[in-house]
Amino acid sequence: MPTFLRNTGGAVLRPASPFTLNALNAGCLCALAAALPALAQSTPPAALPPVVITGNPLGSDSLATPASVLTGPGLVLRRGSSLGETLSGLPGVSSSYFGPNANRPVIRGQDGERIRVLGNGGATLDASALSFDHAVPIEPLVVERLEVLRGPAALLYGGSAIGGVVNAIDNRIPKSALQGHAGALELRGGGAARARSAGALIEAGNGASGPGGRGFVLHADAFKRRTEDLRVPDFDRPVEGGGSERRDRIVNSASDAEGGALGGSMVWGQGYLGASVDTYRNDYGIVAEEDVLIRMQRDKFALAGEWRELGGAIRTVRARLQSTDYEHEEVEGTGEVGTTFSNKGEDGRIELEHAPLGGLKGVFGLQGERAKFEALGEEAFVPNTETRQWALFVHEELALAGASRLSFGARVERSRIESSGDADPSEPKFGDAQDRRFTATSAALGGVWDLAASWGSGWQATGNLAYTERAPASYELYANGVHLATSAFERGNADLDLERGGNLDVALEWKSGAHRLRAGAFVSRFSNYIALLRSSEADFVSDEGDSFPVYAFEGVKARLQGIELEGAWRAIDAEGSLDLEAQLDALRADNRSTGEPLPRIAPLRLRLGAAYSLAGWTLRGDVVRAQRQSRVPADDERTPAYTLLNLAVSKRLTVGMSDALLFVRLDNATDELAFNAGSIATVRELAPLPGRSLSAGLRVSF
Repeated sequence: MPTFLRNTGGAVLRPASPFTLNALNAGCLCALAAALPALAQSTPPAALPPVVITGNPLGSDSLATPASVLTGPGLVLRRGSSLGETLSGLPGVSSSYFGPNANRPVIRGQDGERIRVLGNGGATLDASALSFDHAVPIEPLVVERLEVLRGPAALLYGGSAIGGVVNAIDNRIPKSALQGHAGALELRGGGAARARSAGALIEAGNGASGPGGRGFVLHADAFKRRTEDLRVPDFDRPVEGGGSERRDRIVNSASDAEGGALGGSMVWGQGYLGASVDTYRNDYGIVAEEDVLIRMQRDKFALAGEWRELGGAIRTVRARLQSTDYEHEEVEGTGEVGTTFSNKGEDGRIELEHAPLGGLKGVFGLQGERAKFEALGEEAFVPNTETRQWALFVHEELALAGASRLSFGARVERSRIESSGDADPSEPKFGDAQDRRFTATSAALGGVWDLAASWGSGWQATGNLAYTERAPASYELYANGVHLATSAFERGNADLDLERGGNLDVALEWKSGAHRLRAGAFVSRFSNYIALLRSSEADFVSDEGDSFPVYAFEGVKARLQGIELEGAWRAIDAEGSLDLEAQLDALRADNRSTGEPLPRIAPLRLRLGAAYSLAGWTLRGDVVRAQRQSRVPADDERTPAYTLLNLAVSKRLTVGMSDALLFVRLDNATDELAFNAGSIATVRELAPLPGRSLSAGLRVSF
């Protein structure tokens, strides 16, 4: 076992041996270095169209389901060290925030299994939904586009998309032809965690670029990111045995991540066929335990293709198949591995777009997934399980007058979730092997109505009505043990039924040039909502001398309702431009069976921003106000209000065929002490949000 170095705050950082790039990363960087001299003569890749890809198989200009897209300079300026950090603050989106490393997106109060995190439309097959201290193995530094669908998206992506979808899109399997070479290099440094990170990609093709081009395209990318313990405003950190100590850093929050990918495609005028292999490594500290390191690795192989303009009844075929091997070890301060989690499996989907039937267009398809999960070690609180899922889905759109249209979708999903039971009968914990089977059915009806004739140009209304069902996750059925991340004994319920709920989402939108406005409201009612609840005030379990409260998974009635407002106005549009922005979201979530609020709900949030641009320079300021979260269940605590001031300046440059973006950010300029209401109570007081920090970066695209 390797020994580990520590930083001044006591966090486990990395193996004492020098960092060595694996063969894949080395190959990626060598390819980049070899191609740099020719990049100035290369044709850059075509820009992504301004259309939401996720949940939009027919390429419609707008969706009935609310969505947000981050790409280009907007994504570069928002990038964090995790998906949760990058996306938090978008309308309706917060994060679970188990410190800066394990930080999963939360959409409209929904997290865990109810949020489907995808990579290029495929499953991540990790362990992040199982526990708050498990990170998502996706590196934002090499992602080219992030899309968030708020509300039910189960029809195309599975029952676990009942709360929303996050899709991280890269170009590791190229979809369009390229002539010559293209690439990008991004360097970032500073911030509250003193990050040092670099990412690079290179693509090369031998065909004509643009529509109808054909040829072979190669892709290679690599990244490296290292952070130290996160600096925060001075706070009183609780210590074991009672009392507190004054700290200005989150203990054991450093990280060391690296990875990369190789991919290639054969592209022709009507489609493409390609493959990729990628790897991800991340060693990071667990903030709830001062001397524990998670050593994560994930390898993936993917095949994808599309064939358009086939003629006949089927016009387009799209398919994706991938195999994932995920594992992480929880390493004690002595270097001993305490618990190992692994998730290995395959997933695939095929979509077929049929020929128009009058004004009706649509796709139907088949999706399958198999995952074999294992937890080995003293702290394993779930048994080894195998989950198989198969589903049929359909999505149809009917054109109406003008730009109006109706959409309909349905999905039938069959799941089988098997528990291996006790690995050693002499040490009973999970009981005998068990097998549960579920059939979940979901349907949605939506519409986009063009209001230009009655309201004026740029106005439209959207609405979506959905009924969704979700099969319980393996840990919701079979967990039985102490979960140190939540400081609780978690008990599954093998008799759980399907999670069932209905959702209504409506919005009014207006767009005119740089001006835009969107006002939306939603309500979700669940007749059976699977929640982890405190079983009894007097119910405790002892484990190795410590006492833990018992929490059990139960089906309850629940309601979540909220509003989302966002808008932008170009106040000045002359030699320079001044854009004013505002955003507000509010959510109320109730356990209707107990009368208590649901846990970990973001409070009302307001953001006001202004950006002035002139001659390639942009100066931006944002004020973010989060109200006090007082609506919490009895076993949680209120979260104080906070106000954050963030400033940034950026400069866009063009030199020959190269574009560059240089930026400097000052986050939390007033060094305000703030806590995330979406964190679990046992970690919230250990991990405040980042303090005042200065960071800078440069992205060059060739």
